[in-house]
Amino acid sequence: MSTEPAPGLPLSVRLRRLDRRMVALLTAVALVRPLFSVTGLTDALGRPLAPLLLTAGISLAWILAVGLSRVREPLLTPVAAGVAYALAAVVLSGVLSPVLTGELRGPLARPGAILPMFLVNGVWGAVCGVCALGVRRMRGVDGRGGRS
Repeated sequence: MSTEPAPGLPLSVRLRRLDRRMVALLTAVALVRPLFSVTGLTDALGRPLAPLLLTAGISLAWILAVGLSRVREPLLTPVAAGVAYALAAVVLSGVLSPVLTGELRGPLARPGAILPMFLVNGVWGAVCGVCALGVRRMRGVDGRGGRS
């Protein structure tokens, strides 16, 4: 199995090449952030420091997970995870906010926020992907997962 990024392939092929388990893992790691918010830990730890530290920790986990792995699409994998995280956050806020607060809150209550949320999280994934590529280069790993 080749771990070489394939920028010459069509996006549809590259998306099929994604390691779905890695995308799911990265998405699950990112869901720590809303979990902290729902449980009140973000407020207990203090704003704006807690969200910033959580985002930095999640980003570092994504960069290391992708940079130290042999996924075939090291840039596209965290982008897909960012988009999947945005989708999960929209769904979770739509389900949990009425149960926990008695009213709809979050992106579904402000539909104009949904597209920017997907874009911001996709860009966040791209930045993490670029950093993961840097980790791979620092390790001396070429595009095929071997030593260069």
